[in-house]
Amino acid sequence: MTGRHDPSGAPDGRILPEDTDLLDIVAQYARSFLESPRPVRARAPERLGQVLGGDLSKTGNAQLSTVRRLIEAGESGLLASGDSHSFGYVIGGALPIGIASDWLVSLWDQCSAVYETSPLASVAEQVCERWLVDLFGLPTDTVMGLTSGCTTANLACLAAAREQQLHEAGWKVNEQGMRRSPPLTVLVGRHTHVSGLRCLRLLGLAGEIGWVDAGDDGRMDARHLAELADRAPGGLIVCGQVGSTDCGSVDPLVEIAAITHAHGGWLHLDAAFGMWAAASPALRPRLRGLELADSWACDGHKWLNTPYDCGIALCAHPAAFADAVRFSADYLQTTERTGRDPMDHRVEISQRARALTLWAVLHHEGRDGIATIVERNCEAAHELADILTREPGIGLLAPVTLNQVLLHIGDDDHTRQVVGTLNDNGACWVTPTTWTGHDAVRISVSNWQSGRESAEATASAFLRAHRDRLSTAER
Repeated sequence: MTGRHDPSGAPDGRILPEDTDLLDIVAQYARSFLESPRPVRARAPERLGQVLGGDLSKTGNAQLSTVRRLIEAGESGLLASGDSHSFGYVIGGALPIGIASDWLVSLWDQCSAVYETSPLASVAEQVCERWLVDLFGLPTDTVMGLTSGCTTANLACLAAAREQQLHEAGWKVNEQGMRRSPPLTVLVGRHTHVSGLRCLRLLGLAGEIGWVDAGDDGRMDARHLAELADRAPGGLIVCGQVGSTDCGSVDPLVEIAAITHAHGGWLHLDAAFGMWAAASPALRPRLRGLELADSWACDGHKWLNTPYDCGIALCAHPAAFADAVRFSADYLQTTERTGRDPMDHRVEISQRARALTLWAVLHHEGRDGIATIVERNCEAAHELADILTREPGIGLLAPVTLNQVLLHIGDDDHTRQVVGTLNDNGACWVTPTTWTGHDAVRISVSNWQSGRESAEATASAFLRAHRDRLSTAER
């Protein structure tokens, strides 16, 4: 044989030796990948078109050849986002237990749509639900759905909010649609994440958005929220944040929950990464009032450091959540069903059994392990901010609340040049943003390996780039 897998040449239900050999090769590469240092940025992305491209083969290729080609492409174009010096966006690095359990998820290839297609995935999801509700300190009847990411988690939660608020007004949105629905106001903070706005657009609520002012620290202005809520003509949905993308700020949760509920409204919190700070006794006070919301969305693949992808939707109103996303079909009816159907708690139907990877990480790390990751990252963020802001010309644009550091470095052109230098030399990876009209640098410390040592090395690279650019400009 040429090494190309030929299903017709194998007896029914048999795996050929070359198939298991292939898995050994990938496992050996995985060990080498995890043990070998590499630049944070992609090494040669310009080669990707050549390595991956060309015409689709008529006869196929040997499995080993395909895997080798894929590894070659990966070594050319992957971003080493799992590295301890990767601070772009808010991307965690997969824990080893997460990688290993995720391999099992692919090996077992479960479809976690209904209980009967995978009792394993269904029960694991229910266990994770209980663990997370307890870890976050949420109301005991809170339900959870697993999604592809925080955007879809936001979508499911905001659909539940729309369902409940219109139901209170006597409107059945699933049957009657939105065309002549009662008025519904959605209030969001000035720095709300674009994923929430995207979800509101998909739900037909883009025209109902009102903007709440925020302070210099990025937090929603509760007084302005109260003023806008007083003028809301009907139902009300308020979208707050627990860890804003740029500066990590946490909205005044106690105050905005009281205002929202005084108007009979629904408070949804986009807590994509900040939710995990609740695991830390030291940081939990910064999330005071977290349990007062009606729904929450967060990611496992950010601060929990599960492999991509793992979104988590949580809702304190099980009936509204189920009514918003549940559906039925004749082919899905069965008398054999004895457990919960995961698809009734999310937008997607078919889905890989991501509950198993989530379960493995939670089981392995426990409360203390999660708290350690979060606290180590926050300490590194504060260390970075402290070192960098001692340098003339570098300043914080917002307080360091959790693991996000937001910096301004001289004028806008200088800021862009420093970011470019850092990312080009591969010492670390950071991402630019804008804040109150100025170019800024955002450093997100989200990787389980990132601590004081990473902070000091990154600060040194930052200062070199900053000083070199100043020297060049002075010549």
